Amino acid sequence: MMTQIVGYLYMAVLAGLTIYAVHILILIALYLWHRREPQPPTPHLEPDHYPHVTVQIPLRNERRVAVRILEAVAALDWPRDRLEIQVLDDSDDGTTALARATAACLREQGHTIHVLHRSQPIGNKAGALAAGLAECRSDYIAIFDADFCPAPDFLQRTIPHLVAEPQLGMVQARWGHLNAEYSPITRAQALALDAHFTVEHLARNRAGLLLNFNGTAGVWRRTAIESAGGWQADTLTEDLDLSYRAQLAGWQIRYLPDVVAPAELPPFTTAFKQQQYRWAKGAAQTLRKLAGPLIRSQRLTWYQKLMALLHLSGYFSQPLLLAMLLLTLPMIRYNPHLPQLVAAMGAVTMIPPLLYVLGQLALYRDWWQRSLYYPVLMLLGIGLVWNTTLALWDGLRHWGGDFNRTPKFHLRGRRGPHKRPTYAPPRDRAFLGDLCLGIYALVAVYYAAQLQQAALLPFILIYVAGELLMISGTLYLHRAAKSPEKITRT
Repeated sequence: MMTQIVGYLYMAVLAGLTIYAVHILILIALYLWHRREPQPPTPHLEPDHYPHVTVQIPLRNERRVAVRILEAVAALDWPRDRLEIQVLDDSDDGTTALARATAACLREQGHTIHVLHRSQPIGNKAGALAAGLAECRSDYIAIFDADFCPAPDFLQRTIPHLVAEPQLGMVQARWGHLNAEYSPITRAQALALDAHFTVEHLARNRAGLLLNFNGTAGVWRRTAIESAGGWQADTLTEDLDLSYRAQLAGWQIRYLPDVVAPAELPPFTTAFKQQQYRWAKGAAQTLRKLAGPLIRSQRLTWYQKLMALLHLSGYFSQPLLLAMLLLTLPMIRYNPHLPQLVAAMGAVTMIPPLLYVLGQLALYRDWWQRSLYYPVLMLLGIGLVWNTTLALWDGLRHWGGDFNRTPKFHLRGRRGPHKRPTYAPPRDRAFLGDLCLGIYALVAVYYAAQLQQAALLPFILIYVAGELLMISGTLYLHRAAKSPEKITRT
């Protein structure tokens, strides 16, 4: 009896993972079908017809990169009398003084720049964006996070699309990477983001599926923001929330893969975990908030609704991977005979590598060398199962929450803090769970070896390595932060 129960549970988990694998497979097929379609050309816009544009830069304790982003935005090739820069500063460290000093220098050069400081950052990033929107009069709003460095022609390659097509509510550019070669951790993140933007975004956009704004490196039409209900802080992914609400209201979103804005990747596993926790929690909140409106929408087909729900619930594959780990000991103990699982697991595990390889193949000549970092990405994903599960549970139970920023270090290429972090790491909510899962996986390895369950050993060892990566990263950062060279939280 118990053997059958364990077998059915394992098959149910595998079925759930297969659904998300098929979702990725559909996106891959759509990408291959649409990838040769040309990007819509940038409409011609006479200089006399350039509209007024506001560039918003949300900052919160970004003293290492604040000057860099302000100087990059000031270098945008747009008439100065039609360009306003808003620094939306929620900092409580030295960032505010840096931003004000840099803004003063830029004003002397003829730029229109305002530092809007909030001593009480109510509503997190969404609150800052809403406060800035209330203070500006522009019809077009560009948004850049502090770690981005847009090219001077960014506005010239994005704004004309919005001016020429009144139904277009937002255009999204592709993220590039300032420090992809910094470490294996950043290499793996670049692999994932390249696949997201090059394959998934292009597939969704050109196939008429709903697309998300990525929170930065995009330009909004003001009326699209306002008619969709404005920036709202009940989710931690205000970008995902607003972009879906805008599309439900009838606005279109365009992805421009040839317009690239490079950004800094988190160099430490703890910073990456912190980022993923916020994204996963916000995605769960957005799913709670918009699943009903999506299903009831009269504008969308059933296919668009299904793909949107799979998109919003994508992080739920992580609890399934956690369940798979927890079922390993029962599988070893009761050994249900399910030979069909071998073929199914093989098919499921082969789909993600294909996605990432296609992303590299589309962008780089040395794609095969970059693709070799997939095992690191796989270990990162496995190591995040507990962290992400906690985030999803939190998001399903609570609205809003603390917006824990991802720390920035002013990295470019291999340059930066090689040995010692320069900020005090936050409390790692998932550390104890990661430690327990690592011990559990080691026990499973021992019993699999003792009972000669060799087929399960490679699978369990991946979990061991993933948890070890997370545990060691947390211990290293906390140990380094206690050194005399530690700099206060930035």
